[in-house]
Amino acid sequence: MSNTFHLAVPAGDLADTLPFYTQVLGCASGNSEKGRWIDINFWGNELTLHQSEERLPGVRHDVDMGNVSVPHFGAHMPEEEFQALKKRIESSQFDYLDPPYRRFKGTEFEQETFFISDPNGNVLEMKTMVNPAVLFG
Repeated sequence: MSNTFHLAVPAGDLADTLPFYTQVLGCASGNSEKGRWIDINFWGNELTLHQSEERLPGVRHDVDMGNVSVPHFGAHMPEEEFQALKKRIESSQFDYLDPPYRRFKGTEFEQETFFISDPNGNVLEMKTMVNPAVLFG
């Protein structure tokens, strides 16, 4: 697991938040300390959900596609996996914060993206690139 990214976030009540990550997003859970934290395999990266009382305050910033929530995190995924994720979200109790949108149409950076928030208000941006090889050149 070299070069694996690690991020820890306040997750509110883990019993409420864990199903969002495992059932809706389809991520596997890993190591944990009961009632304190649990690791999630977030598309090959380690996301640690911490039991918490606090929620992060969010703001919105203007970008080409509109006004997006900051801070946020997410994952790039293959088109087929991205479309399957959208179907799971659309058949769940969760709504998009910002619905799927195609950005940079007709360029080498063309992508489809959407924003959703977990039960504790952490904002995720999920995306698929038409040409993933251009991401970091």
